[in-house]
Amino acid sequence: MTDPGVDTGLLLNGQAGKIEWPGLVRHFARGMIICVDCKLDLIEVAELMVKDQADQVSTLYQDKKLRRAQDDDAIRWEAEATEFWAVVVAPWVLVQEI
Repeated sequence: MTDPGVDTGLLLNGQAGKIEWPGLVRHFARGMIICVDCKLDLIEVAELMVKDQADQVSTLYQDKKLRRAQDDDAIRWEAEATEFWAVVVAPWVLVQEI
């Protein structure tokens, strides 16, 4: 749970940043990368997870707007030297390709 006096979106926005694929490899190896559809706001999705909005997060998974990163993703990211916007919602790392 978050402190009701804290602006979670502002906090998450301050923690988000650009990262290249090599910086995510160890998180991928642990199965902790969640891909966020590029049409969604990364911070809003992270906020849903922080605030434990399970129904909304479940709907995003069902609609395939959120998904765990797969081996095919890693192969492509390595080949293309992909950059991402990322934010940590422990234990997950939410990413969007740039």
